[in-house]
Amino acid sequence: MNNNFKEAFEKTKIAGSIAAGALDEVSKVIKPGISTDEIDKICFEYINDNKAYSAPLYYRGFPKSCCTSTNHVVCHGIPSDKILKEGDIVNVDVTAFKDGWHGDTSRMFKVGDISIKAEKLIKATYDSMMKAIDIVKDGIHIGDIGSTIQTHVESQGFSVVQDFCGHGIGQTFHKEPNILHYGEKGTGEKIKEGMIFTIEPMINVGNYETKILNDSWTAVTKDKSLSAQFEHTIGVTKDGCEIFTQINLTK
Repeated sequence: MNNNFKEAFEKTKIAGSIAAGALDEVSKVIKPGISTDEIDKICFEYINDNKAYSAPLYYRGFPKSCCTSTNHVVCHGIPSDKILKEGDIVNVDVTAFKDGWHGDTSRMFKVGDISIKAEKLIKATYDSMMKAIDIVKDGIHIGDIGSTIQTHVESQGFSVVQDFCGHGIGQTFHKEPNILHYGEKGTGEKIKEGMIFTIEPMINVGNYETKILNDSWTAVTKDKSLSAQFEHTIGVTKDGCEIFTQINLTK
């Protein structure tokens, strides 16, 4: 690895592993009857116990430590006293800030037994993210990432949300480049070694269109169809990439 990127990669991996650890803690308790506020508390306490800070808390006025997006909520759902019930699906999105660097990740959780359609949606969403991560290396285009995700998702009969995207990350929470989850191969900015960004496809059962609720944060599907999302923070190497938001794992 180029020494110019070594510190950035190492510090992002530390922050990313804390974020991943918070989601692992959520996985231990997710079940019917838990509230999204309880999930938020688990994430906050785990991140705090690891001497890091929950980056979403008060970011542009966001009131909680994580996002909890249930069923037809696409992203940026605000934790509350809402109780999860059998058959729900929920995305939990966390970002840890540690020693000046961010690690951002999200994961889908099943609440008890879920529908076959929801199972297929979750699998297609995860697979699309991993297929995109598999092609990332120095020299590809952003459009290659989007095309890979869109092609897979649409082959499964689902749609890609176009109103939100992945983003550059590091010492700043959100920055360039914007990583679209749809597009055409060979288009867009070239990916370069040393870049750090998120890939975080949001996939809907129905139409790709979304709307924002009156809280100015919560995005939902316009047609109220189910939505799913996964997210990893990655760093680009000459021949591939590293996933920073896993515990002791690299690609």
